[in-house]
Amino acid sequence: MANAHGGDDAAKLSKSEKDQTWIPKIFKKRVCTTFVENSSNGELCQCGGTKETHVSVALGDYFSTAIVNHWDSNQHSSEYPTDAFGELQFAGASKRHSYFMRLSCDTAPSIVYTLLTNHWGLPLPNLVVSVVGGEGKTKVKTWVREVLRQGLVKASQSTGAWILTAGLQEGVGRCVGEAQLVSPEGSFPAKYYVQNVSKDSCCLDNNYQAFLLVDDGSSGRRGSETGFRAKLEDYISHQRTGIWASGSIDIPVLCMLISGETNLLERVELSLKSSMPWLVLAGSGGVADLLSDVLEKVSSAPPPTGTPAEGEGEAAPSVDLRERLAEQIRIHYPGNKDLDKMLEQVLSIYQYRDLVTVFHGEQEGPDDFDTVLLKSLVGASKQRTSSNASPHTEELKLAVTWNRVDIAKSELFNGSIQWQYCDLEESMTDALVNNKPQFVRLFTENGLNILDYLTYGRLEDLYRSLAEGTLTYRLLDRRLLDRQGTAGSIPLLDLPLDHGPSKTGAEHAPSGGLGRTVSLFEVAGVLDLLVGDVCKPFYYVALGLEPNLSRRKALKKATKLLRGDSLYRQKRCLYPWASLFIWAVLQNRSDMAVYFWEMAGETVLSALSGCKLLREMSKLESETETKLSMRELAQHFENLAHDVFGSCYQSSEPRSFTLLIRTSSVWGGATCLQMGTAADARLFFSHDGVQSLLSQVWWGDMRRSTEVWRLVLTFFCPFLCYTGLISYREEEEDQQEEEGQGGGDAARQDYHTYGTTVFSFSDIKHIEADSGEGLSSPLNVKGVRSSLAPPRRPFVVSRWRQFWFAPVTSFTGNVLMYFLFLLLFAYVLLADFLPPPPQGPSPAEYVLYFWVFTMVCEEIRETFLVGTLSLRQRLRSYWQDVWHKCDLTAIVLFIGGLTCRMFPSWWDAGRALLCVDYMVFTLRLIHIFAIHRQLGPKIIIVGKMALIYSYDPRPDRIFRRVFYRPYLHIFGQIPVEEIDVGKRWDMECTTNITAIEGGAEPCRNPYGNWLVVILLVVYLLVTNILLINLLIAMFSHTFSKVQENSDVYWKFQRFNLIVEYHSRPSLAPPFIILSHLHLFIKRHIRRVPSVKVHHFARELKGKAANRLMTWESIQKEDFLSAQSKLQRGSDTERLKRMSVKVDTVLKQMSASRDYEHRLRALENEMEYCSSALGWIVDTLVQSNMSKTSRPPPAFRARLHPQPSDTTPSPLTPTPSPPPPPARLHPQPSDTTPSPPPPPACLHPQPSDTTPSSPPPQPSDTTPSPLTPPPPSPLTPPPALPPPPAL
Repeated sequence: MANAHGGDDAAKLSKSEKDQTWIPKIFKKRVCTTFVENSSNGELCQCGGTKETHVSVALGDYFSTAIVNHWDSNQHSSEYPTDAFGELQFAGASKRHSYFMRLSCDTAPSIVYTLLTNHWGLPLPNLVVSVVGGEGKTKVKTWVREVLRQGLVKASQSTGAWILTAGLQEGVGRCVGEAQLVSPEGSFPAKYYVQNVSKDSCCLDNNYQAFLLVDDGSSGRRGSETGFRAKLEDYISHQRTGIWASGSIDIPVLCMLISGETNLLERVELSLKSSMPWLVLAGSGGVADLLSDVLEKVSSAPPPTGTPAEGEGEAAPSVDLRERLAEQIRIHYPGNKDLDKMLEQVLSIYQYRDLVTVFHGEQEGPDDFDTVLLKSLVGASKQRTSSNASPHTEELKLAVTWNRVDIAKSELFNGSIQWQYCDLEESMTDALVNNKPQFVRLFTENGLNILDYLTYGRLEDLYRSLAEGTLTYRLLDRRLLDRQGTAGSIPLLDLPLDHGPSKTGAEHAPSGGLGRTVSLFEVAGVLDLLVGDVCKPFYYVALGLEPNLSRRKALKKATKLLRGDSLYRQKRCLYPWASLFIWAVLQNRSDMAVYFWEMAGETVLSALSGCKLLREMSKLESETETKLSMRELAQHFENLAHDVFGSCYQSSEPRSFTLLIRTSSVWGGATCLQMGTAADARLFFSHDGVQSLLSQVWWGDMRRSTEVWRLVLTFFCPFLCYTGLISYREEEEDQQEEEGQGGGDAARQDYHTYGTTVFSFSDIKHIEADSGEGLSSPLNVKGVRSSLAPPRRPFVVSRWRQFWFAPVTSFTGNVLMYFLFLLLFAYVLLADFLPPPPQGPSPAEYVLYFWVFTMVCEEIRETFLVGTLSLRQRLRSYWQDVWHKCDLTAIVLFIGGLTCRMFPSWWDAGRALLCVDYMVFTLRLIHIFAIHRQLGPKIIIVGKMALIYSYDPRPDRIFRRVFYRPYLHIFGQIPVEEIDVGKRWDMECTTNITAIEGGAEPCRNPYGNWLVVILLVVYLLVTNILLINLLIAMFSHTFSKVQENSDVYWKFQRFNLIVEYHSRPSLAPPFIILSHLHLFIKRHIRRVPSVKVHHFARELKGKAANRLMTWESIQKEDFLSAQSKLQRGSDTERLKRMSVKVDTVLKQMSASRDYEHRLRALENEMEYCSSALGWIVDTLVQSNMSKTSRPPPAFRARLHPQPSDTTPSPLTPTPSPPPPPARLHPQPSDTTPSPPPPPACLHPQPSDTTPSSPPPQPSDTTPSPLTPPPPSPLTPPPALPPPPAL
C-alpha cells in the first residue's frame, strides 16, 4: 500500500495536521461491534466483513450473536473517531487536490454543510442537482451521456450549482484503495491509486471536488448513503442562497432520476412527500421509463365515469387508476413478485405528479437543459407557495439566483407582465448583494424606483453584507472598534455552525458581529480615510453631525445617536446612485460600479472619485491579484473621465471649463480639478481642455502669446504695463460691458453662469466682501456671479491689477528673486562668510537672513492662513507635499547652520550645514522649472565646491572651481590631492587671509572633507553613469516612450505649480513682507474676509446647476452611444451576433422538422379516419335502420389529389366492399340488428374471426380524440365495402 501522506515539506505538513486536529472530535466513523454470522458463509458477518476485520468485542459476544438473526447498523455498530480525512491526490491526474471525509451515516447534515462551505471553501450553491440512478455496470446510452456532459454540466456552471452523485466512475461498489486513505492524523494529501481487483469494484472519480465517504459499519453493501444523502439534501433546501444567506429564496434542490432499480421508488416517494422536485430522464431505462410512462400516459387518459373529486381521489384512488398503474408496472417489470408494493409506491408518486417533470432528452437535446431545470423548479415552487403570491415571482427569484438574465428578458420582461415595485424589491436586494448588475439594470428599467428603494437603513444593510475577507470589511471593522471602544465588546466572528464565512474566499460572510452593528458613521470614517481632505465628510448630514466637527466630538455624538432609535434609517437616501456607486467601488465590483457611474450624474467627477478610492484601496490591499484588479478599474475610470470630458470639450469649451471648477454637493464640495489632483489622474490633466483652462488661468487677462522677455522687462520697469508692450484680451472687456447691459434678463443670467465662462482671476481672487455690498442687480462679470463681482475700477488701477495679479507675473518675479537669493547665498558661502562675532556676520549675510525670514513667513501663511480646513487637515496636507518637506528641511538646516556659525568652536560645522542647505535650496528649482527640469540637478555642484576651501574671494578661482573643474570631472580628470586632504599636496598654501587676498593659494579645509569625498562619489555616479547613459538612450525608441509619459507627468505637475503661484502674493521674497503686512491689516484690523477659498471652485445653484448637469448627461450619453456603436461594429461582436443567428436558424430548422413529422403522422391519421367514416356511411346507407327523405351530399373532389396507393381513397367508390373495421365490443348475433361499431382509434388489432381486424379492447371505450371530417356522400355500392387499412 502507498503511504497516506504526500509532499516533502514537513513543516507544512505538520501545520496542516494541526489545523485539522478538531475533525476526529466531531466526525465519527461506524464500526461493526456484533458479529452476526452470514447464513451462506460462516466466516463472514452480515455486515460484509470477515472475522479478522472485527474487533474482539464483536467476536466475544456469543450470547448476542446467538439470538440475532438480522444485522442492523443502528444496533450492531458503534461510532468511533474518524480516521480518514484530508486531501486526496489522484495518481497520474492533475495536481488539483480533492477533499475527503469518512463519516457516520448518522452525522448531522448541518455539520457537514458547515464543513463543505466554511472549511473546504466550497462556494454557497445557487442550485443542488442530486443525480440518482445510473449506477451499476449497465452501459450508459450515448444521448444520456451528452445530456449529462453538455446539459447538466453547462447548467451547473451557469447557475453555480452543486452536483451530488455517488462519486464513482461506474456502479455502486466498494472503493478499492480505501486503506490508502486511512490515517488518524489526516492525509495532506493522500495518494490514491486506481486498482480494480474484481468485477464488482469501482474507483473514485477524480473529477469531483469533495468526497463524503458515508459509513454505516458495513462493508460492500450498497445503498448505505441513501438516507444520509436525503437528509443532506433536505437540509440544504432550507438554507438561503447568496452571500451571508442574503438571497431571496431557499437553495433549490432538484433530484434527477436516470434509469435506476426498483428500490429507488421508495427514495422518490419519501423525497416527494417532503416537496422535493424531481426531473425524470425519459428513455434512460429502468424506473425512469416507468415513471415517465405513468405520468404521461396514465395522466393523459381521461378519468372514468364516477371518478371522485381531486381531493378525494388522492385519498382514495379509483379502481380504474390502480388497474392502469398496475398495467404499466407489468409492462415494464413483467413477473415482478412485489407488484403490490410497487403499485403503492407508484400510486403515491402519482399523487405528487405536479412535482415531477419528464424530460425527453433524446428528442429535445441538451442545449435547453438549464431552461428545463428552471421550469421544473418553478412548477414545483408554485405548488409550495401560497395562492396570494404572484405566479411569476418565484420564477423571477430563480432567474436572479442563477443569474440568467436572458431567461428573465425573454420570459418575464417581454411586456406581457406588469411588474409592481413590491415584486422587484426583494429580488433587487438579492441582485445587489450577490453582484448581478444585469438584473439591477433590468429592474430599474422595468418599474423599480431607486428613490423609494434606497433608504439609509437599506444602505447600511448593503454594507453589512460585505464578505469577511475583503479590505472594506477590515476597514469597517477597525472603525467599529473605535466607536465601541474595545475589541471584546463586539462579536466580530459570531459564526454559527450552520452557515459561516469561508476561510478561503469571500463568497459568504457571518450573520453576526459586523453585520449587525455597522452604521453610516463607520462608512463615513472609511471614506474619510480613503478620500482625505478633498471632500467634506460623507453622510454627516444624514446623521445630524456638523461637517467641521473634530473626530473625537463626532465620535461622541455618533455613539449617542446610534444608541437611540436612529430615525434617519427610515429616510430616503439623498443621492442614491452615488451612494450605490461608492458601495460598489469599495467592493471592487467593476460591472456594477460602471453601471452606477452611468446613472449617478456628474460623470466626470464621479469617475475621478472612483479612481481616487480605488487607488487608495490598492495601496492598502495585500493580495496581489486584488490589487492589480483595483488598479485596472481605477485606470478605467480615469479613462472614462478623460473621454467624457473630451466629449464635453468638443461640444462647448466654456461649459467644459465650468465643469472643471464646479463644486459638487454630491461629493462634499469637491471639484474635478481637486479630485483629479488627489487621484493622481495624470491622463486626465493631459487633456487639451484641462491644459487650456490652466493656460488661461496662468496668463490671466494677458494674451498667451506674450513673450517672456516682455514680462521680465515689465517686472523691472512696472510702468511699462500701461504701454503696448504687454497685450491684453480687450475683447473680453467688451463682452463684460455687454453682459452688464443685459443684467436684468434672467435667462441670460443663467446662461452666462455656465455658458460663457471667461476667467479673469485677477478679479476673482481679490473680490472683497465690501466690494459686493450694495450690489443688487444680478450682473455677470466674466463668468462670475454679481454677488461676487468687483466694482468697476479706473484704467490705471485695473491695468495695474491685470499685470501684477496674474499668476505668470508672480511666477516670473519669484523665479528672478529666487535666482538672486541663490546668488546671494553662494556669494556669502564662497566670498563673504566672515568669522563669528564680533568680526561677522557681514551685511550681505544679514540680508540673507532677512530673506530667509520672509520665506519662513510665506510658509506659515500658506500652511495656517489659507483655506477652510481644520488645523489637523492643514498640517496633514502640508506634510503630504514633497516640496513642503524640502522647504521645511532647508529652513531647519539654515537655522541650525546659523546657530552654529555664531560660535567659534562650531563655526566650521555651521558653514558645512549651510553648504548642504544651499544644495537643498537649489533642489527647489526642480519644482519651479517644471518645464525645464534638467536645470535643477546641474546646480548641485555649486554647493559641493564650497566645502573644499575655507575662504577665497577671487572671482576667477571661484569660476574655475565651481564650473570648470566639475566639467573636467565628467571625463575622469579628478585632482585627488586637491579634494582629499589625506593626500599630500606639493603646492604651497596659506591660511592668512591677507596673503590669500594678495593672490596666495589657500590651504584646504580638513573639517568637512569627508563630506566632500561622499559628494564627489555621488557626483561621479550621477554624471558618468546616469547622465551619459541617459544621453545614449535619448536616441532609442524606449526613451521616446519615456518622454511621452514624462510629458503627461509634466502636465500634471504644471497644475500644482499654477495653483501654488495663483494663491501667492504678487511680490516675491524679500519684498513679500509688504504683502504680508497688507494682508494682516485687511484680515485682522479691517476684518475683511478672505475669498481665496474660491480659488478654482465655483458653486452653482438652481437652474444653472441643473442645466449644466443636463448638458453633461447628454454628452455622457453621446459618448456611451458612440462607444457602443464602435463595439457593435467590431469583428468580435459581429461574430457573436452571427453565432446567435446561426443558432436561432438551427433551432428553427429543428422545430420545423418536428412539425413535419407531426404533420405526416396527422395526415396518416386523417386518411385513416376518412376511410373509416366512408365505410360507416356506406354501411348506414345499405342498412334499413334509418330512413331519410333527402339525398346524400354531392361528391367534391380534392383540390390537391394524392397519388394512388394500395389503399383506395375513401372519397372514391370502390367496386368491392372493404372488410369491417375493428370493434371495441363483441359483435351481437346476426338475428339482432345493430349498427356497426366505430373504428379503432389509432392502431386496429387483428380479430379472432377476421384476420385483418383488431381484437376488441374492453377498457378502451372512447373513440379517437381527433375530430373526423364530414363523411363523403357517396352512392351506396351493392355490397358492404371492406374496412379501411391503417
